[in-house]
Amino acid sequence: MNDEPTALPSSSQDLAPERGTSVSLVLGSGGARGYAHIGVIEELEARGYAIRSIAGSSMGALVGGIYAAGKLASYADWVRPLQRLDVLRLLDWTLSGGGFIKGDRIIGVLRDLAGDTDIEELPIPYTAVAVDLDQQREVWFSKGPLFDAIRASIAIPTIIRPHHYQGRLLVDGGLLNPLPVSPTLRDRTDATIAVDVNAAPEPLSGGDDPNVGGVPDLAPAAPARPRHRIAEFIETQFARRAKRGAAHEPGAFELFARSLDIVQETITRLKLAAQPPDLLITIPRNACAFYEFHRAEELIELGRQRTREALARWSKPPSGG
Repeated sequence: MNDEPTALPSSSQDLAPERGTSVSLVLGSGGARGYAHIGVIEELEARGYAIRSIAGSSMGALVGGIYAAGKLASYADWVRPLQRLDVLRLLDWTLSGGGFIKGDRIIGVLRDLAGDTDIEELPIPYTAVAVDLDQQREVWFSKGPLFDAIRASIAIPTIIRPHHYQGRLLVDGGLLNPLPVSPTLRDRTDATIAVDVNAAPEPLSGGDDPNVGGVPDLAPAAPARPRHRIAEFIETQFARRAKRGAAHEPGAFELFARSLDIVQETITRLKLAAQPPDLLITIPRNACAFYEFHRAEELIELGRQRTREALARWSKPPSGG
């Protein structure tokens, strides 16, 4: 296996520092926990940090791309009120193509919100990381259609269909690089700030258990067609979390989610040991399950809170360095 990343094309950029502390921002994968990236960005901007570069995997690529397109506020306004049924309506179930969800519907909504644009037209350099299944290596999107890059980077294996692009079969960047610091290494910014949303579990307010969530059983009645049976099965698996203590066996999709979290946390630790950022902001993986996209408000606030705490402990580098 060749782990040297393939660039589409190379994302190396020389970035001149501007007034204030300029940062390269790295946003990690982690499903719904990636909502915390919104709070991180909001807090950094409120404190006068100048974000001059973004790299991201999976949900980090999505939030980073929407921010680079100048539409983060609109996106945040859209996700904050989403309820469970709203999220379910965004999922286009399928029986074919290597995933339970096509992914076209959510990309269409995002394209309507942010506009169709190419990465090279964005006001700041942006890199989305995906994985080429056939070549078994990373692919960096730093040019080309923004939503092809995002769609490829969010293609969680078996959950969302792989994305076919320029003859490649592409899946979630978190498979090989959940926290992609490497695309920012040549940036001429004052500091690199990375946001890890797969950090080790911690005690959270309200006594959250690292292994038990709070998703009630809300599967709506649906016609007995195959794709609706898939939806009902997935919803039932998710709902079982609310009715089970930690000593009980997890359902199929909870098991998948927890396994994915553990794998990504392990890969992230290895990557960070080799390429540590100047500042690491952590979101514990028990903040929510990767599929709990109805919890945007609390996760955005958690991102703001963790950013404040991390900045308070950090010795900021001098600007212009």
